[in-house]
Amino acid sequence: MFEWSDTDLIMRDTARKFIDKEIRPHLDALETGELPPYPIARKLFSEFGLDVLAAEAVKAMLEGQRAADGERSIEHNRFPLSLGELSGQLSTLAVLVSELAGVSIGLLSTIGVSLGLAAATIMTRGTLAQKQRWLPQLVTLDKIGAWAITEPDSGSDAFGGMKTRVQRDGEDYILNGRKTFITNGPYADVLVVYAKLDDGDPAADWRSRPVLAFVLDAGMPGLTQGKPFKKMGMMSSPTGELFFDNVRLTRDRLLGETEHHTAGDGRDSARANFLAERLGVALMALGIINECHRLCVDYAKTRSLWGRNIGQFQLIQLKLARMEIARINVQNMVFQTLERIRAGKPPSLAEASAIKLYSSEAATDVAMEAVQLFGGNGYMAEYRVEQLARDAKSLMIYAGSNEVQVTHIAKGLLGG
Repeated sequence: MFEWSDTDLIMRDTARKFIDKEIRPHLDALETGELPPYPIARKLFSEFGLDVLAAEAVKAMLEGQRAADGERSIEHNRFPLSLGELSGQLSTLAVLVSELAGVSIGLLSTIGVSLGLAAATIMTRGTLAQKQRWLPQLVTLDKIGAWAITEPDSGSDAFGGMKTRVQRDGEDYILNGRKTFITNGPYADVLVVYAKLDDGDPAADWRSRPVLAFVLDAGMPGLTQGKPFKKMGMMSSPTGELFFDNVRLTRDRLLGETEHHTAGDGRDSARANFLAERLGVALMALGIINECHRLCVDYAKTRSLWGRNIGQFQLIQLKLARMEIARINVQNMVFQTLERIRAGKPPSLAEASAIKLYSSEAATDVAMEAVQLFGGNGYMAEYRVEQLARDAKSLMIYAGSNEVQVTHIAKGLLGG
C-alpha cells in the first residue's frame, strides 16, 4: 500500500465535510469545556453509520459465542485496535482518525479511549455474559468508557508503582485507591480499572503482586469521579481523577471472572492495549502534520512581506520542505503498519514504541515550526496552529512518555 485507495479518499472528503460543518464551528466551545465532546462524537458515529456497523459486528460475535455453547476461545493475540468486522476497513478508519486529529485530537481521544481501550479490553478478556452486559452500549457510544491504569506515583512505572488494590471479602472484592489522568474519567459510564491483588501477605513483594482488571459503573457506592483537569492541550477531551473508597465489587465485575485468566494477568491485558495506543499515535501525528502542512502552504502563498509572498523566501521554503519530509515519513509508517496488520503480522511492542517515538516528535516539530512560520499570528488562537502545537506535544507524553519508548526499543534490540 503506497497510496490511499479510492474508498479511503471518499472517506477523507466526507470526513472533511462533516468536520467543517459539525466540528470547526464549535472548536472554541470544545476547547473551553463549554461544549462536551460526546454529542458530537455520537453524531459522527450516526452520520457515518459506525454505530450500526459496530452494533451488528458485536451482535454477530455474541451470537456466534452463544451458538458455540458459551465461551469460544478468544484470540488474545489479535490486534485490538478495531472491533469485529471493522478490522477489514482499517485504512478507511485510519483516514477518519487522521482527519479528526488534525482538527480536534481531544475529541478523537475521547472516542479512541472509550472504544479502543475500554470496550476492546472487555471484548478480549470478558466472559460472554460480561460482553453482553457492557459491549452493545459501548461500541455505539450510547455509553462512554474509561480505561484506568495511571496513578499519581506510577505514570511510566504503571505496574510496579501501582498502589490501587483489591482485597478478597468472601466472594467479593473491596477496591481502594486512586487513578489520575484518566480520559473520560469525569463523565464515563463504564470504567475498566486495574488494581493489584492484596492477599494480606506482608512478605510478598508488592511490585510483583498480580494485577486484576475490573469493570465499574458510574454511581457505584465509594466511586468518585473528579472534575476535569485544566490542561495544556487536548482540551476538548475531559481528563480527571478517580477515587475508590471501599468499593464493593462482585465477582462478575472481574474481567474473565477468574484471577487466573488464560491470557495472563492484567499486565498482559494492558500491554496489548499499549501496542494499539502507540500505533494510534502515528495516525494522530499524521493528522496534525497534514493540517499544519496545509495551513502553512496556504499562509506562505498569501502572506506578504517586503512586497513578496513569504513562500518566496528560502528559510520559509526550508520549513515547508521539512514538513513535507515529516509528512512522507509518518504516512509511510502508517501505510506499512496497516499492511502488516492486514497480513496478520502486527508490529511488536518495541516497533510500536519506535513508531510512536518518531511520529510524535515529528508532529511536535512540525507544529512548532508552523507557529514560527505564522509569526505573531501563530501565537494567536484564531489561526489554530497554536492549538495544534499544544495538542502535538501531548503525543510525546500520551501512551507512555517518549523517554520510556527508548527503553522499550532498546530492550527489543538487545533481547531484554
